[in-house]
Amino acid sequence: MFTVSDEWKRTYPGACAGVLAMSGVTNPKSNPALEQKKRELEQELRRLFKDPADLKSNQAIQAYRDYYKRFKKSYHVHHQLESVIFKGKSLPSVASLVEAMFIAELRNMLLTAGHDRDALRPPLRLDVATGNETYVRLNGEEQLLKAGDMMIRDSEGVISSVIYGPDKRTRISPETTRVLFTTYVAPGIGEQSVHEHLKTLETTVKMIAPEAKVDLAQVYAA
Repeated sequence: MFTVSDEWKRTYPGACAGVLAMSGVTNPKSNPALEQKKRELEQELRRLFKDPADLKSNQAIQAYRDYYKRFKKSYHVHHQLESVIFKGKSLPSVASLVEAMFIAELRNMLLTAGHDRDALRPPLRLDVATGNETYVRLNGEEQLLKAGDMMIRDSEGVISSVIYGPDKRTRISPETTRVLFTTYVAPGIGEQSVHEHLKTLETTVKMIAPEAKVDLAQVYAA
């Protein structure tokens, strides 16, 4: 179902990728347990980080900042955390499966994308962009990838990249019952953090759909 290219391993030694496939999920507009979980996470983050410099020096944040810097970009999860922790913003209210992903992403600070498995066309492959690939982003705009960026494709085309995020074709929808989460992990973070992140994702999704089943939970290392 999922492979990684030799080029990815050569280009990003020390990087990892996490893949979590689940079935029997639901995607309601809201979920009371998730709302409570979001409030608890906001409070926890504000307790952990009292100063922007502490967040900036976090190992995961620093690893992603280094990755994004080579493309002259900044890590958006870092900015989201700053808004929640230091500006008092709340986590956004969106469809429940996406909220579950956001909760895990902000808790563990690891970049994650979600897809409807029934829209995917296996096999999936993690690779490095040449700079010639294009895909349609969530906002409906066609995007040319940056050479050297990590990307994942299925048999029809690119479904996500680190710099530009997930595609529109395979996005999570209200009808999603089988979901795939993929986590891009920059060098310097390590496999154990990815395993813990996948477990956080699984646990959070099961708050929405307690009977959901894990079909694949795998960490790949360069």
